[in-house]
Amino acid sequence: QVQLVESGGGLVQAGGSLRLSCATSGSFFSINDMGWYRRAPGKQRELVARITSGGRTNYVDSVKGRFTISRDNAKNTVYLQMNSLKPEDTAVYYCNADGYSGSIYSLRSFNSWGQGTQVTVSS
Repeated sequence: QVQLVESGGGLVQAGGSLRLSCATSGSFFSINDMGWYRRAPGKQRELVARITSGGRTNYVDSVKGRFTISRDNAKNTVYLQMNSLKPEDTAVYYCNADGYSGSIYSLRSFNSWGQGTQVTVSS
C-alpha cells in the first residue's frame, strides 16, 4: 500500500507564493510519474503539473511560467513551487503517483492519491 501525504497549503494574497510537498510512504518497488492535480469549487479535477522519474515535466497552460514541479527521488517526494498566485488558483491540490509495488518477480502497478491540501488565494 502506497500512501501520499501533502503539506504546504494555506491562505495567501494574490501575487504571493506557496510551496507544496508530497511525501510517499509504504511499500513499493518503483515510482514512475508524480504529479499535482487540483479541483476548484464547481469544477472538475485538472492536471496542474507532472514529472517523470527522469525529470521531464509538463504543465497546464494556465500555470506555465509561475509554477515549478520538482522531485527528490531519494526521498520519494514531489514539490510544487507556486509563484505569482492568482485567485483562480484557489483549489484543493492533490498529489498523485504511479509505479510498481511487490517484488521483481511479482510486480503490481499502483496509482495513488493524497488526501488533498487547500490553497486559497485572496484578491
